[in-house]
Amino acid sequence: MHALRHPRQDIHYWKCDRPAAFYGLLGRSSEHAPTAIEPLLAGALARTFSGERIELLPAAGQGNHVTFTATIGGRDAFVRVEDGPDGDDYMEVEARVLREVARLGIPTPAVLAVDASRRDVPFAWQVLERVPHVDLNRHLMEGRLDLARIAPEIGKSIARWQVIAPAGFGPFDVARLRESGELRGYHEAYADYFQARLDEHLIFLAQRNFLSAAQRREISQAIDGHAALLELAEACLVHKDLALWNILGPADRIAAFIDWNDAAGGDPMDDVSLLGCFHDGATLGQVLAGYATVRPLPAEHRRRFWLHLLRNMIWKAVIRVGAGYFDRTSGFFLIGAGSSGAGLRAFTLARIDAAMHGLRSDADPCSLR
Repeated sequence: MHALRHPRQDIHYWKCDRPAAFYGLLGRSSEHAPTAIEPLLAGALARTFSGERIELLPAAGQGNHVTFTATIGGRDAFVRVEDGPDGDDYMEVEARVLREVARLGIPTPAVLAVDASRRDVPFAWQVLERVPHVDLNRHLMEGRLDLARIAPEIGKSIARWQVIAPAGFGPFDVARLRESGELRGYHEAYADYFQARLDEHLIFLAQRNFLSAAQRREISQAIDGHAALLELAEACLVHKDLALWNILGPADRIAAFIDWNDAAGGDPMDDVSLLGCFHDGATLGQVLAGYATVRPLPAEHRRRFWLHLLRNMIWKAVIRVGAGYFDRTSGFFLIGAGSSGAGLRAFTLARIDAAMHGLRSDADPCSLR
């Protein structure tokens, strides 16, 4: 009898590759109504934090989790509930990653409790320390962010969490973590993770008329032509959703890196390239300068940056097309004031073109416009 495959075992990125693709991005974010979740969650918290006074309130949140704020024994907390149809239990991995990163002195919210077993209640839940700051993207959108000061600190933090070198590549094996406490990726070879769902992503984008057939072929050929860059001897920890909305703090300081729910074992340039999905070369230069004060830039870091920028823009394009982001207005978090979904579409295509050009020419990431 064969063991069931974990829903994260064959994915590249959860939001578009999960069995219920785009769940939480198109419509509801849970199988139960929040009003049904709240009393069950309150009971679970009462059993976990026995004897503590607990206050629980619904919270507004974007993405595929139901969220609550709480006060537990006088301590402010943030509670996330995973109640999708896939039965995802990756919150346990995220909790372990958060603890590992915190041990390095990198600011993250403390993990107060987690239960993804679904034995007590029919959903996974996680209790984190509540960090009393908004995300840095809000400061950026409102013109307050000191990005020149923040960017090198982001680079330093990326370099520091890369000290964590898990076995294997890609998303981490939840069963292995439970059995032995080991962080081990599902893939033995990095190329297998990098290319997971790649053909499906490109076919999807071509079928939805986002990419032409010629563009699809060119992208595949460019990746195949740089396959040697994917021959990694070992993995480093990758956040895999690094963006300013996943960093909390005042306008001039980092208070916490949050949302490690897509963490994986991967390439040192992956998280840097994720920042390149949104920011220009000047900012990337500051990130890389900060990184280099902690550890040397890896060999072929320029081409590895562009290769990962290309891969990340492909799965981001799948999400943006599949979840209808190009039909949104300027009130959406990815679309700046006065912009539109059409502008986001043009920007996404331009980033893919820039990644292709940079990969072919071995350009400096600082040249990204």
